[in-house]
Amino acid sequence: MGEAGAGAAALKIGREGGVGRVHLDAPARFNALDLEMCVAFRRALLDWAEDDDVAAVLVTAEGPRAFCAGGDVRAFWQAKRGGDPTAARFFRHEYRLNHAIHEFPKPFIALIDGIVMGGGAGISVHGSHRIMSERALFAMPETGIGLFPDVGATEFLARCPGALGMYLGLTGARIKAADAIHAGIGTHFMPSSALPEFARRLASADLSAGAAAVDALAAEFAAAPGSAPIRAHRRVIDKCFAADGPAAIVAALEAEDGYFAIETADELRAKSPTSLLVAFRQLREGAGLGWREALRREYRIARACLEGHDFFEGIRAAVIDKDRSPRWDPARLDDVAPAAVDAHFAPRGRELDLD
Repeated sequence: MGEAGAGAAALKIGREGGVGRVHLDAPARFNALDLEMCVAFRRALLDWAEDDDVAAVLVTAEGPRAFCAGGDVRAFWQAKRGGDPTAARFFRHEYRLNHAIHEFPKPFIALIDGIVMGGGAGISVHGSHRIMSERALFAMPETGIGLFPDVGATEFLARCPGALGMYLGLTGARIKAADAIHAGIGTHFMPSSALPEFARRLASADLSAGAAAVDALAAEFAAAPGSAPIRAHRRVIDKCFAADGPAAIVAALEAEDGYFAIETADELRAKSPTSLLVAFRQLREGAGLGWREALRREYRIARACLEGHDFFEGIRAAVIDKDRSPRWDPARLDDVAPAAVDAHFAPRGRELDLD
């Protein structure tokens, strides 16, 4: 495969047979996305959607550690300090890429062989086939850095059974392949050793039957993912995360017996209070929204986070200073004004253009 433009050297875009190939090639930063990668990726998808010689798209990533760990938040920090508006532009182009994947009219296959978090979910979960290996590790960890579960999570977390979507979105819990498939995040399990041969066979396969042809080929390589450990906690999750707000969820968890409930309550207490309240409302109300409106709403929230305190404080604590001690403002759920939460959902200048 050849590389994309000079500004997107971390992305290799090409063709193998009737398959459009996108390969993330930034292993040193866990294949995190930047602005140029999002633009080049979307441009390729728009071209391939109209190209009769392209029957499917396959997305892979370099290295065994990560498929894609999300957006390059260190770059956000550097841009903020330099007065560069790149961060706002990144969210706009990232969400436009998510939309292009969501609407892509042909099979879109992601081989998830390692960490897939945040923006990594946005470039995989909206596709038709999300093939996970034993090395896959999924999370939406945004509330831990003062953000919210975005990249279309309003929709894909709502599809999770029971209250799993709310649990994953608020806690940022890390789950492996079996749990992710149980949650509907992944569609197939395939040993990492089988992925190269699957990709090779896909390039030469007759894909005229579309998704059914990909399903048939995947079945030759797929295996059982094993039992999903999260099933053992579904009663607590479905009961507690159906409560009416983050504080009520914590209280419900505290009323439960067992280490899982105690640990989960502690996890929630460590998150940005503002992010928890925003994410709860986003996910609770988002179940009734259409895709386009949900994504436009996420863009409003993202821009509000860029103008606030907690997102950059979360990046500082997790990525810059790495002290793991963010100083949230406000520091307690009870101190977050309802108007501050409302402001995240209000239009703020230019809306997201998806076309």
